[in-house]
Formats: sequence, C-alpha cells, structure tokens
Amino acid sequence: MTKPVPEILKTKQHFEILDGLRGVAALAVVCFHFMEIVYSDYSQNFIGHGFLAVDFFFCLSGFVIGYAYDDRIGKMGVWEFFKSRLIRLHPLVIMGSVLCLLTFLFDPFSTYAGLYGAGKITLIFLSSMLMIPLPIVPERYFNLFCFNAPAWSLFWEYVANIFYAFLLFRIGRRFLLLLTVLAAVVLCYVCYRANSLMGGWSGGTFWDGGARIFFSFLAGLLVYRSNWIIKNKLGFIGIAILLALAFIMPVSKWNWLTEPIAVILYFPLIVALGAGATLTAGFKKICVFLGKISYPLYMTHYAFIWIFGNYYSTHKPGTTQLFLIIATSMLLLVGMAYLVMVVYDIPVRKYLSSKRKQA
Repeated sequence: MTKPVPEILKTKQHFEILDGLRGVAALAVVCFHFMEIVYSDYSQNFIGHGFLAVDFFFCLSGFVIGYAYDDRIGKMGVWEFFKSRLIRLHPLVIMGSVLCLLTFLFDPFSTYAGLYGAGKITLIFLSSMLMIPLPIVPERYFNLFCFNAPAWSLFWEYVANIFYAFLLFRIGRRFLLLLTVLAAVVLCYVCYRANSLMGGWSGGTFWDGGARIFFSFLAGLLVYRSNWIIKNKLGFIGIAILLALAFIMPVSKWNWLTEPIAVILYFPLIVALGAGATLTAGFKKICVFLGKISYPLYMTHYAFIWIFGNYYSTHKPGTTQLFLIIATSMLLLVGMAYLVMVVYDIPVRKYLSSKRKQA
C-alpha cells in the first residue's frame, strides 16, 4: 500500500499563464543569444533587450516561491525547502554542464579546447556542476560559468532561495516593501553606471547579477504577498505580446531609463496580469508545454550557442542562410529540451523525490 504524501511535500496548483510566459521568456533568451553573436552592436539587434527575460524570470521566481512556500516552509523546515529546490533545479545544472563539456571538447569549429589541460578542464567542469563561479577562460569572455554561461542566473537564484529560507519568509509586508524600494534604487544605480542591466554573467560584472535578482525576486514576492493580482481577459496571447514588447524595445542611449522602468514597473505588472488572466482551454496545453520546456531549454541551449558562434566566426554565412540556421536551430533546441525533460529531468526528479518521501 502506497503511503500518502505528507501535506508539506505536495505540489500546489500552477498558474498556467505564468508557466506559458516563462516559456516565452526562455525562447526570447535563446533567440537573443543567437542574435548577439551576429550583431555585436545591440542597436541593430531586433531583440536587443532579450537579456531582460532573466529579470522577468527572477520576478516570476519571487512570486512562485512565495505562493508555493510562504504558508508551509515553517512546517517543512529550511532543510526540506533546500532539498525541494535542489531536486527541482540541480539535475539540469548537471546536464547543462555535461553538454557544454562535450561541445567544448568536440566543437568542430573551435581549436582552443586544446589550450587547456585535463586538470584545468576538470576544475572548470566541477565548478560548473557545483555552481562555484570560476571566470578564468578569456576565449569565453570570462563567463562565471564558462561551460554553461546562463548558469550565472541559477547561481543567484540559489542565493535568493537561501535568503528566502533564512530571512524573507519571516518578514512582514511593510519591511518587504522597504527592501524592494531599496533594491530598486540599487538597480537604478547599477543601470545608470553601465547604461545597461546586462551585467551579472561575467567576473567583471558579478555584483550586477546580485542587484538584478535583489530587486526582481523581492518584487515578485511583494506582488504575491500584496495580492496584486489583476483580473483581466487579455488571455495568454495578449499578455505574451505585452511581455515580448519589453524584449524588442529599441536599444538606445536611454537604456539607463527604459531598462529600469521595464524591470521595476513593467515586469511586476506582467506577473500580476498573468496571475489574474483567464486562460481559454485551447491555450492551456500550449502554456503547460512552454512552462515545462522553459527550464530545460534555458539550461541546455548554450552548449550549441558556442558552436554557432565559432561557426559564424569561421564561415561568415549570409543573411538568408543565417535565418534558416537560427530558425532551424531554435526548433531543434526546443525538441532537445523536451527530450532532455522526458528522458532525464523528470525521471531523475521522480527518483530523488521518491527517496526523499521514503526518508
């Protein structure tokens, strides 16, 4: 006879539209990473603000963590919370590291892997799997995690989860609002100093990542705790279009103003609208699918972005060829993310969850 699942371990109902928006943001990140290789001048990139999808992820994370754990972390305890987050996040951290190691070693368009001995490659690989920042590879722009560049945001996600477990779930709404306002000031300063919020991924911009999640995670948590859920009939498509507008807004000398407005005001509004929107039955499956593949897509795609970058620098394909390559690659990456999810991520998480419940 199967034992009943303890109440604190049960998964709550999802906000399907928010899941779908997470998938839209993941697709925007992938497209942005392809296009930033083609256009080093971001003002020529039609999705030049695609990197802001990470700030949307952070805001969404604050909302979802508050919704999922505010009323039960006191009962489940900090350690159980950490185990929940590790089971949810870390299997794909490992898979992304493995894929990026393989492409680092066997990229047909690159030769610099031979510059690194087995010891150094092993050190880089272990730092990637264990989420220890190690920006020591100049050929990869001193990324914090040179094998899997997007992992920088997972590092800060872990930091935010630690703060949530030890501090944020205990504080009241007024103090949370004060912290959020303070974080907004810090974010504005960071953006004004660099004229962009695109930092956080490299050794030289490490603390910018902290500023980005400091605000957005708190803002998402504040939206949830304040019940700022806006009932509306925009539906998934309407809100997805509103979200996409932030990613395709022009890159200009006014970034120091437009980017903080998007992150501080616009993204929390999108989360509030997404949580309160009515979802038609026809789009439910789409939202569920996009939500499920969003994290696998985000954590596995960059292994192939490195290959594309080396291919582009050596072959200089034309515009038509580039369009076909990027469009086809994005479809294939979505398919690969789905395969990784079904074959690896879901079985591993089920196995770890079953062991946890037995314990």
